[in-house]
Amino acid sequence: MVKRDIILLAVLAAFLMPAIISCDSREKLYIYNWTYYTPESVIEKFESEFNCRVIYDEFASNEDMYAKLMANKGKGSSYDIVFPSKDYVPIMIRQGMLERIDKSKLKNLVNIDPYVLSIASYDPQMEYSVPYFYGAAGIIVNTARVPNYERSWSIFAREDLKGRMTMLDDMREVMGGALSFMGNSVNTQDPLQIAAAKDLINEMWKPNLVKFDAESFAKGYVNGDFWVVHGYADAIYDEIKDNPQLFEDTLFFIPEEGGPSYIDNMCILSGARNIDLAHKFIDFIHRPEIYAEFVDEFGLPATVNIPARQQKRGVPMFSETELLNTELVEDLGESLEFYIDAWFNSIRAGD
Repeated sequence: MVKRDIILLAVLAAFLMPAIISCDSREKLYIYNWTYYTPESVIEKFESEFNCRVIYDEFASNEDMYAKLMANKGKGSSYDIVFPSKDYVPIMIRQGMLERIDKSKLKNLVNIDPYVLSIASYDPQMEYSVPYFYGAAGIIVNTARVPNYERSWSIFAREDLKGRMTMLDDMREVMGGALSFMGNSVNTQDPLQIAAAKDLINEMWKPNLVKFDAESFAKGYVNGDFWVVHGYADAIYDEIKDNPQLFEDTLFFIPEEGGPSYIDNMCILSGARNIDLAHKFIDFIHRPEIYAEFVDEFGLPATVNIPARQQKRGVPMFSETELLNTELVEDLGESLEFYIDAWFNSIRAGD
């Protein structure tokens, strides 16, 4: 290499080095969230406005999330923000897993629906959590394939649909559905009621299912492998929104018997690397225009943020009023063991 080329390379390196250093030195926000739950457009807007980079990791169930965080407890947090459902927030508070929220940094908390806070008995003053979304899983039916159906959990007992249905791989969701169908609370602590729900699932529902699936049910539905799936509206909407015919043939409903509902929350983990940026993200989400963008992207109602209801443009797959017949999943303390035994030692045993 001639001397002139060496000098040219040195000049180029000196010119590019500041840009490389600048890129690498951006603040990073580590988020651990549900699959299909924050639009890329929202992430990109946040990154642009705050000159940062978001590192986004996903989980498919509260149990998976909790197990992973517990396995790393005491080793320093790998994430800044996590999105647990309401029944896991008090568990994580008791375990010392969450930082206190500095509400002085969150001017957009005024946009949160007081009704949602009134039912958020686990943390009504938002000391450790800020509501993200209030919703419920439901049943998705391909009406072209299944023209006759009832809006009921009983659809999973239909032998004519055997091999074409899935339910969530989620203990409280599936068992909560069975308990609601039988007229019981999704939070019952009665061992006999829990045993009866287990028997219903094992004897009437499970024989007709392809599998319990919390990750790929939406893709299986779109591919035509499944005609009836138990799942979340946002996951289905994201897969069918660009398919006009399938969109027309798809119905999402919350069963007439009711079922479990949830409030998913934004929490800052103890030992978070960037607490200040985490507060900025939480406040950013509750800007009305940003929250409207979030729910429109996934076909959801603006259940948590009141001003966003006036700014959203799309028609959601279900309405806020459909949630009135549901019941929030609660932390059951020691009684959770009854569910764990029924789910892992019977319903999911051998799968």
